[in-house]
Amino acid sequence: MAVRFMSVGAVIRHMGVKGDAQENSVFCRIEMFLFSFRKLWAFTGPGFLMSIAYLDPGNIESDLQSGAIAGFKLLWVLLVATIIGLLLQRLAARLGVVTGMHLAEVCNRHYPTVPRIILWLMVELAIIGSDMQEVIGCAIAFNLLSVGRIPLWAGVLITIFDTFVFLFLDKYGLRKLEAFFGFLITIMALSFGYEYVRVAPDQVEVLKGMFVPYCSGCGAAQLEQAVGIVGAVIMPHNIYLHSALVKSRDINRGNKKEVKEANKYYFIESSIALFISFLINVFVVAVFAEAFYGKTNMEVGQKCNESGSPHSDLFPANNQTLEVDIYKGGVVLGCFFGPAALYIWAVGILAAGQSSTMTGTYSGQFVMEGFLNLRWSRFARVLLTRSIAILPTLLVAVFEDVQHLTGMNDFLNVLQSMQLPFALIPILTFTSLTSLMNDFANGLMWKISGGLLILGVCAINIYFVVVYVFALNNTILYVFSAILSFAYLSFILYLMWHCLIALGVSCLDFRGSVRYPPAVLVDEQPELDS
Repeated sequence: MAVRFMSVGAVIRHMGVKGDAQENSVFCRIEMFLFSFRKLWAFTGPGFLMSIAYLDPGNIESDLQSGAIAGFKLLWVLLVATIIGLLLQRLAARLGVVTGMHLAEVCNRHYPTVPRIILWLMVELAIIGSDMQEVIGCAIAFNLLSVGRIPLWAGVLITIFDTFVFLFLDKYGLRKLEAFFGFLITIMALSFGYEYVRVAPDQVEVLKGMFVPYCSGCGAAQLEQAVGIVGAVIMPHNIYLHSALVKSRDINRGNKKEVKEANKYYFIESSIALFISFLINVFVVAVFAEAFYGKTNMEVGQKCNESGSPHSDLFPANNQTLEVDIYKGGVVLGCFFGPAALYIWAVGILAAGQSSTMTGTYSGQFVMEGFLNLRWSRFARVLLTRSIAILPTLLVAVFEDVQHLTGMNDFLNVLQSMQLPFALIPILTFTSLTSLMNDFANGLMWKISGGLLILGVCAINIYFVVVYVFALNNTILYVFSAILSFAYLSFILYLMWHCLIALGVSCLDFRGSVRYPPAVLVDEQPELDS
C-alpha cells in the first residue's frame, strides 16, 4: 500500500480553509502538534549528557541501599524525584534556548559581586563533591574487576589519567562525544539489566512500589533513605550544565517559532533520557530489594563462605540487618549469583563513574566561565578540580579501608544536598523574569508550583543534613554546624528575596534596589573544544 505525504499547507487547503490569514493561523496551530523524528534527532544529545548525572555512583549507592533497607516500598519516591528533576531540567533548557546564555552567565549579569562569588564557590563545592564520588566509584570498580590486585589507592590514581584520555574525544566533534556517552549509558543499561534478569524480582511488587505512594511499616531508617533518594537524584551542578549544553544547537533566537520548536524537542529528548535513567535506577533498587531486603549479616556471611568468596570477612557474624554500599553490593551479588554477577556489576559502576567524570568536567568549565568570565582549557580545569577531589579520597584509600572510602558517599550526598538551593532558586528566579525570557517567562501556575516544588525539595534536603549532623554526636561539631547553618540560611534567604521579587512580589523591593537588565539574546555556542 503506497503512502502519500502531504504538506501542512496542502492539508489545510484540502480541508477547505480559505485565505492567507486563516491558513497561516491554522498552520501555526497544527504545526505545534506535529512531530518530526528527524528534528528530534537533531536536538538529541544534551538531554542524554545531562541524564548521566542521574546515574553516577552516588545515585547507584542510594538505589541499592533503598532496596536493601526498604525493599520495593520507595520506588515511588524515585519516580517522583525523577519527575521533579525533569521539570527542573525543563527550566534550565528553556533558559539556555531563549536567552542564549547559560545559568552561570545569567547569574553573573544579575547578582552583585559578593553574592555572585559566594554562589560560584557553592556550585564549585558541589562539583568537587560529585567528582569525589566518581573517583570512589571508579576505584572500587577497578578493585573488583582485578579481584583486589589493583588496590584502592591505585584505582584512585588511575582516574587522573583516564579523564585526560577522554578529553581527547573533543577533537572528534560534539556529536561523537554524545555518541560515546550514549555508549556508556548502554553499558550501564546492559550491566544492571543483566542483574535484574538474573535476580528476577517480583514484577507485581515492582509496579506496586512504583505507583502506590505508601510505605507500610517504615521507620526512621526508611524515611532517611527516602530523603537521600531525592538528594542523590537532583544535583545542583546539573542544572547549570543543561542550560549550557542546549546552546550547542544553532537556533535563531529572534524567531519565536524556532525557539518554541527547540523547547519542545529538548523537552521530549530530556523526557526520553530521564526515562531511561529511571529504568536503570529501578533495575538496581529492584535487584537489592528482591535479593537482600531483610537479610542479616550472618546469612550473607554464611552464603559467601559457601561460595568460596574471599570477602566473607566484610560481614560480621551477627543478626543485624545487612548494610550495603557499591563495594559490598558487588560482593553480595557474586556470593549469591556467581562471579559473573560481580564482574558485570563492576563494569556498570565503572561506566557510571567514567561518564559522570566528563559531565562534571563540563559543568566546571561552564560555571567558571560564566561566573568569573575566566576561560581555562579543560585540561587545566580538570587538573585543578580532580586534584582537589583526589587528595582526600587518596588519603582515605591509603590509610583506611574500603568501608571508610564508601562511607564518604554519605557525607558527599549531604554536601550536594546543601548546595541544591543555589541552583534551584536562581533557575526559578530567572525563568520567571519577563525582561529576560519575554514571552517564554514562567506563567502564574509555573511560578506557584515551581516555588512550592523548590521549597519542598530544599526542606527535604535540609532535613537530610540535620539528621546527618545529629548522628555525629559531637558537641564541637554541633557548634560549628550552627555557625555555618546561620550563614547558609542567611544566604538562602537573600536568594529567595530576589526570587520573590522576580515572581512579582514587588513590595519586598523596599528601596527599589533590585533591578534586572533587559534580555540580550546571545547566539554564540558554548566552547566545547579545548
